[in-house]
Amino acid sequence: MFIWARTGMKQSKKIAVTGGIGSGKSTVLKIIAQKGYPVFSCDEIYAELIKDKKFLAKLCDKFGDILNEEGGLDRKKLSSIVFGDREKLAKLDALTHPAIYSEMFRRADETWGLCFCEVPLLFESGGEELFDGVIVVLRDEKHRIESVAKRDNCAESDVQSRINNQFDYNKLNFTKYYVLHNNGNLEQLSAKIDDILQRIEK
Repeated sequence: MFIWARTGMKQSKKIAVTGGIGSGKSTVLKIIAQKGYPVFSCDEIYAELIKDKKFLAKLCDKFGDILNEEGGLDRKKLSSIVFGDREKLAKLDALTHPAIYSEMFRRADETWGLCFCEVPLLFESGGEELFDGVIVVLRDEKHRIESVAKRDNCAESDVQSRINNQFDYNKLNFTKYYVLHNNGNLEQLSAKIDDILQRIEK
C-alpha cells in the first residue's frame, strides 16, 4: 500500500473499475467507452511508462539488470525478481503505483463530468479512497480460469495459482461499491452497465 494524495483542481467525477484476473474489467471499460464516456487504463499507462528512459532508469536502480537486448524492460526478468518476494514487490509497487495514478489523474482532470478508470490493483494499492466511486466486476471462478487460460495460452492450474495469490474480493463490504456480476452474455453485461451508469449519474 502507498500513500499518494491528489492535488490541483478536481474537474471530473472519477469512477474506478476493478476486479480479479479474468473478471472482464477491460470488456466493461470498452462497453462504457462505447457509451460515450472517457475511460483510462492503468495497464495502458504502465505500458507507456516502461518506455520512458527516466522511469526505466529508476527501475534498474532498484532491481538491477532488467532490460532486454533492445534496451527495453524485460518483464519476465522483473517478474522473476519480485515474484514470491513481498519486500521487493512492495518496492516495485511504491515506484510504479504513484507514477501510474499521477498520470491517470492528470489525464482524467483534462476531462469534465464523469469518467472511468480501469484499476486492476485498486484495493491492493489502497487507492479506492482516491475515487468518487468504485465498480467491482465479479465473475464465477470457473469462467475466469477458462478465459485467462485461453487468453494467455497457459494451463488452468497456473491461472488458479494466480487467482489464489490475488486479493479476495469476497471479503469486501459490497454495500460501499457498485457490484457488477459478469456471468452472462455481452448484451446482458451491457444492460447491467446501463443500470449502474444510471445510478452513478443520479
